[in-house]
Amino acid sequence: MTMNVDEEVSRLIEEITRLGTKRPDGKIVVKYGVLFNDDIVANTFEALLGTLKAAKRKKLITYDGEILLQRVHDNVDIIIL
Repeated sequence: MTMNVDEEVSRLIEEITRLGTKRPDGKIVVKYGVLFNDDIVANTFEALLGTLKAAKRKKLITYDGEILLQRVHDNVDIIIL
């Protein structure tokens, strides 16, 4: 199944919403490790990091740093803006 970037970013937002929790400010947040280790996410996104970077460039999400690595950045928050 081939998705374009906008479709992948939209699907990523759906998955972050599914896996995340709502903060007191109303924003939804998920840890990178939770997102990375989810079976549905793993089977949906060939290049999760690329999709995360595209969503960040579009200012739909935010997270600290440029690159997220498994285990090293498992506790980094990914926040829907």
